[in-house]
Amino acid sequence: MTSRLVVIPTRRAHSNHAEVARSIGIDIIAGRYAEGGRLPGDAELTAMFGVSRPVLRESVKTLVAKGLLTTKARVGTVVRERGAWNMFDADVLAWHLDAGIDRRFLNDLAEIRLAVEPRAAALAASRRSEADIAELNRSMARMRSEASDSVGFADGDLALHLAVANASGNLFMRSIGNVIEAALRASFLLSAPVETQDRETVLLWHQRIVDAIADGDAEAATAAMTEVIHNGLRRHEETPASSDAASAIPATAEPGEQS
Repeated sequence: MTSRLVVIPTRRAHSNHAEVARSIGIDIIAGRYAEGGRLPGDAELTAMFGVSRPVLRESVKTLVAKGLLTTKARVGTVVRERGAWNMFDADVLAWHLDAGIDRRFLNDLAEIRLAVEPRAAALAASRRSEADIAELNRSMARMRSEASDSVGFADGDLALHLAVANASGNLFMRSIGNVIEAALRASFLLSAPVETQDRETVLLWHQRIVDAIADGDAEAATAAMTEVIHNGLRRHEETPASSDAASAIPATAEPGEQS
């Protein structure tokens, strides 16, 4: 479940302490610093990164706030268990892309999508505006016009799902979509429907989402969204668990604003 699938490099941080936090965060997520283990001491880390102690301490504070580290008196700085990491933090998500997406990450992402997106589609069916329907149709048109394994196809897919969240009228659903945008794009790239039949299936079910929302059919919108997520997860499970896939995935994901 932890085989590496792909690495998608994100943008560099904008300050020394943010870059140190990013580097340590990636090492934690990649398992180079084990859960429950201690980080090297301040002297070693400042020498490693070529920064001052205040910069290092600011970096550690950032990682503590994101749930990756904890500081303990007479013990030092300790890596927290994975369950404590703030997976809705844009930086933490971006660092997962840098460290390498594995099947566990993809399964967790699918599960949170199943908890949110079908309900968002149902709400969109009752709340959508003409502008929302137009945006859904534009996204659908882009998917149809792009090659299945292209960034354009993935971006059209992403735009459609974000349009559904926006049409739901629920601010929390909109926010979740925006936060996990980079992870969704990576997921869509990895589950690209390369085979002709797969492509037709993907387009068919996405069109059913659009049609159900336009028709105000909440039940059909829910069912279509659920099928789209399950179908993507099935394609993930068929993808060879190999880091060789990295060469086929452009570095299009971007992290959130650094602390």
